[in-house]
Amino acid sequence: MKTKATQAIWVLAIAGALNMTVFAAEREAKVDDRLDAAADALHDMMKASDHGIPQDLIDKAHCIVVIPGMKKAGFIIGAKYGRGFAACRKPGGVGWSAPAAMRVEGGSVGFQIGGSDTDVVLLVMNDHGMRHLLADKFTIGGEATAAAGPVGRDASAQTDAVMRAEMLSYSRSSGLFAGISLEGATLRPDEDTDRELYGRSITNREILTGNVTTPPNAAKFIHALNRESVVPTH
Repeated sequence: MKTKATQAIWVLAIAGALNMTVFAAEREAKVDDRLDAAADALHDMMKASDHGIPQDLIDKAHCIVVIPGMKKAGFIIGAKYGRGFAACRKPGGVGWSAPAAMRVEGGSVGFQIGGSDTDVVLLVMNDHGMRHLLADKFTIGGEATAAAGPVGRDASAQTDAVMRAEMLSYSRSSGLFAGISLEGATLRPDEDTDRELYGRSITNREILTGNVTTPPNAAKFIHALNRESVVPTH
């Protein structure tokens, strides 16, 4: 017959297991919400009438980083901090890689993630920009060059700044859409989210350049990327 002490230990063990299950489910739900919010942000910023991201630029992008404002879920902390996801084109430009989690920190006055509902999209336009994205971390304006992206269906405006920039950045807040300066912002892998998403320790380089299977809860995000872009011809 079990003693009261043994019974108490069992009760505590079961309660602890249940709490861990609930905690894991809560964390997973947050990842799901961020992925869905990233998909919605990309779709909305592409379809922003005559003020959206030019189609030809997103079609030419090697990689895309989406940082959703998460106004409903409220997971953004601080005025200059965001969490989102990146994806890169597969070899040959057919389809996109599985998503890799990213953190964005710091930045100029123009970088206002976290205040309300600001969404940010960063287009990585060439191999140099992609190499920065695959690094442990990089700072825009330091290691990587970026410019506020032009807007409008036919506004890819081949200015020198746009042509030279390794990355183009956009934001949307309270319905207002524009290019944005991310000068001074630091991007780094979000290792905790990657571990939650893939169930193991994995690097962003492995995810973005390898043949990693897209998790089911990221299907909406990848679908949004495929829907908003075409296979590049260059």
